[in-house]
Amino acid sequence: MEAIRETEKKYCSLALTIAVVIAIVCFILAFKPLGKGLILGAVFSIANFIIMGETLPMRIGHNRRRSTGISFVSIFGRYALMAIPLALSIKLSQFNLAATVCGLFMIQLVILTEHIVNLIQMKFRKTQLL
Repeated sequence: MEAIRETEKKYCSLALTIAVVIAIVCFILAFKPLGKGLILGAVFSIANFIIMGETLPMRIGHNRRRSTGISFVSIFGRYALMAIPLALSIKLSQFNLAATVCGLFMIQLVILTEHIVNLIQMKFRKTQLL
């Protein structure tokens, strides 16, 4: 459980930091709906990631039927949570829809970017050793 919390903290703090920095740049450049949409999506992406980590242990140690039920409820609840920022950005002009969608994928983008950077670093180290 501690490893899950460390992973959540690492990726969530990095994702929120990146979203805030990009949003500040958008605010400075007078693209407020873009910045607000990015922050909105990132906050809900982080909430989704935390809920996913917290419900993970609930699925372990039960029979198949109960685990499937817990998984279904978890997925349905997280999808409902992710629909909130989309509905807000469609209804309200103060949020940009495309930026909100990008914010919803912020955690995934951070994880993917970290793995790509690690892969490049490993390739670079191998070429230095040869």
